[in-house]
Amino acid sequence: MEPWIVYCDGSAVPNPGRIGLGVLLIAPDGTRYTLSLAPQLQACNNEAELRALMAALQELQARGARALRIHCDNSVVVEQICSPNAKPIARLAHLFDAARALFQSFDQAELLWIPQHRNLEADALARAALGITAPRVVKAAKKRR
Repeated sequence: MEPWIVYCDGSAVPNPGRIGLGVLLIAPDGTRYTLSLAPQLQACNNEAELRALMAALQELQARGARALRIHCDNSVVVEQICSPNAKPIARLAHLFDAARALFQSFDQAELLWIPQHRNLEADALARAALGITAPRVVKAAKKRR
């Protein structure tokens, strides 16, 4: 079973502030779909990232996906969803519980952390939902000699 490939990101401007959600879905046949949503919510960046993941999972369910590989640049979200030993975040516990239930509803699901510079398209979609079209400047690590 070939998985759907997913990139998701959330933005909060300022942090905390208005949130935007960005999701890139790539079907097993290579067809690309995007989501760029601006829920009328005020939240922190971790909540925005979590809500982007949830939006992706809900869209994948609606499309009948059974296998997926999700990429997220927020280590807090990845740890909370994947690690049974993660220390709970009380304020967001109900959202993480809902996200875990969605995540576990798929036959095969993998959630991977990626660096921010590998998630630029989802980031651009999240920022576009907030009306921010200028690309985010991501500083690359300097090589040491």
